[in-house]
Amino acid sequence: MNRRTVLILAVTCGMAVGNIYFPQAVGPLIAAGLGTSPESAALVVTATQVGYTAGIFLLVPLGDRLPHRPFLVTLLALTGVGLLVAGCAPALPPLVAAGALIGVTSVAAQIIAPLAAGLVAPDRRGAVMGTLLSGSIGGMLLARTFSGSLGEWLGWRAPYLVAAVLILLLALVLAHTLPTTTPSSREPYPALLAASVRLLRTEPELRRSCLYQATVFAGFSAVWTCVALLLSGPAYGMGAQAVGALALIGAVTMVCTPWAGRLVDRRGPDPVNLVCLLGVLVSAALLVPGGRGGTAGVAALVVGTLVLDVAMQSSMVANQARVLALRPDSRSRLNTAYMTCSYLGGSAGSWLGVQIYSRVGWWGVCALVALLAAVALVRHLRALYDREDPRRRSGAASQEGCSTASSS
Repeated sequence: MNRRTVLILAVTCGMAVGNIYFPQAVGPLIAAGLGTSPESAALVVTATQVGYTAGIFLLVPLGDRLPHRPFLVTLLALTGVGLLVAGCAPALPPLVAAGALIGVTSVAAQIIAPLAAGLVAPDRRGAVMGTLLSGSIGGMLLARTFSGSLGEWLGWRAPYLVAAVLILLLALVLAHTLPTTTPSSREPYPALLAASVRLLRTEPELRRSCLYQATVFAGFSAVWTCVALLLSGPAYGMGAQAVGALALIGAVTMVCTPWAGRLVDRRGPDPVNLVCLLGVLVSAALLVPGGRGGTAGVAALVVGTLVLDVAMQSSMVANQARVLALRPDSRSRLNTAYMTCSYLGGSAGSWLGVQIYSRVGWWGVCALVALLAAVALVRHLRALYDREDPRRRSGAASQEGCSTASSS
C-alpha cells in the first residue's frame, strides 16, 4: 500500500469522523434556532453517537464479506443524504432522527482500518494505524472549527449542508481511486454479527482493549459535549466559534498519534496504554479550574483538553493495534466488537456528562473523567501484574532449586 493510498484513506477517515463531532460545536446554535434548551439540543450529539455505535455493530462486519470499494462509496452516499435531511430539518425530533442516520452510515473509518491492516506488513501496522488516526483527528478538529465558525456566520444548518456536498464529492473520488479487494469471508450476515459477540467472549485481550477505550472515550465525550455548554454559559458567555477554536488546539495530536503508533510497533501496546491512562487522570485535574471562567479558566481548558485529546487518541492506536493483531481473518469483526464497545462508552459519556453538568456543574464532569480513568487503570495494572507474576514464580522456583542444590 503506497503513500498516496494511505493519504486518500486518511482523508476519508477524517471526513467520516468529522460528521460525528461537528454537532458538538453547534449545539447552542441549534437550541437557539429551534427554540429549545441547550440540554435538549445536546440530544443531537448523543443520537449521532448512538447511531454510530449501531452502524459499527451492524455494518462494519460486512467489511469481511463485501468488496471494500463499492461498500465504502455506498456508505458515503447515504451519509450525504442524511446530512442533507438534517440541514433541512424543521424541528428537533427530525434533526435527532437524521443525526442517528448520519451516525449509522458514517462508519467508513472503522472499515478502512481493517482494510489497511491487511495491506501492510505487521511491522508497519502501528505506523499506518497512527497515520489513519491522524486523518480522523484532523477531521474531528477541523469539523468542530468549521461548524462553529460557519454556524456563527450562516446559522446551524450551513455546516450540515456544506458537509453533505463534501461527502458526496469524496464518494466520487473513492469510486475511482480505491484498490480492489477480495472479501475474506463468505459467512452469512447473521453469522458475521454473531462472530463479533463470540469474539468478545473468547478473546480476553479484546475485552481488555474494549474496557480501556470505552472508559477513556466516555470521559473524552463527556468533556467535549459539556465544554460547549460551559463556554456558552455565564462563566464565559462565548459562542460556538470558541468551541471550534479550543478544538483546533488539539491539532498537536495529529503529530502524536503516528509517533504513538511507532512506539507501539517497538514496545507493544501495554506501555502506551499505561501512559495514556495516567494522562487522562492528569487531564481531569487540569480541567477542574476551567469551570471558574476568566483567563486562568481558559488556560486550564486549553491544557486539559490537549492532554485529554493526546491520551485518548494514543490509547486508540495502542488498543486497535492489539485488537487487529489477534486474528488476521476476522479483522473487521474484531474491529466491530472493539469500536462498538468504545462508542457505547462515548455515547454513555455524552449523556452522563450532560446530566452531571446540569446538576453539579463542571467539576462533576471532571470527577467523572477521573473515575472512568481510574477504573481502566486498575484493570491495566492488574493485567501487568498477572503477566509478570508467572515470571516471579518461575524466578522463585529457580532460586529455590539453586539453594537446594548448593546445600546438598
